[in-house]
Amino acid sequence: MFAVIKAGGKQYRVAAEDVIRIDRVSSEPGQIVEFGEVLVVGGDKLTVGAPTVAGATVAGEVLHHDRGDKVIAFKKRRRKNSRRKRGYRHEFSVIRITEILTDGAKPSKEVKARPKPAPKPKAEAAEGETAEAAPVKKKAKKPAAKAKAKAATKGKKK
Repeated sequence: MFAVIKAGGKQYRVAAEDVIRIDRVSSEPGQIVEFGEVLVVGGDKLTVGAPTVAGATVAGEVLHHDRGDKVIAFKKRRRKNSRRKRGYRHEFSVIRITEILTDGAKPSKEVKARPKPAPKPKAEAAEGETAEAAPVKKKAKKPAAKAKAKAATKGKKK
């Protein structure tokens, strides 16, 4: 099942478990947000709203807030010694879509528990050794060329 929602003046096609980046919302990370402006609900049967689908909502969990890349607006007038430089970073919210609801259903207040990723295995051990007893490689030291040159010129006068 999918839906087309309107958020922040833009339209997004979403499905359950999708992660989208929209204009910043005022909710804290971990909270559930509802999108009431659902334009299309699809699946087995396509429902197109006029302008929105009655009784349809989309619920999502706020994962975190983020800022976009810096956009620099630099203006210069030739031969006038006039310049202006402004920077701007747009703020976004990253949201995971949890449910697409129809017929006036309300979203669940709790966020479903996500399985945690498996821990990464430690360094490979040689035969008969445990991971803790595996030898650690040390970085090779670079020759101290500056120290040698300094010592060679220390006794000389110009």
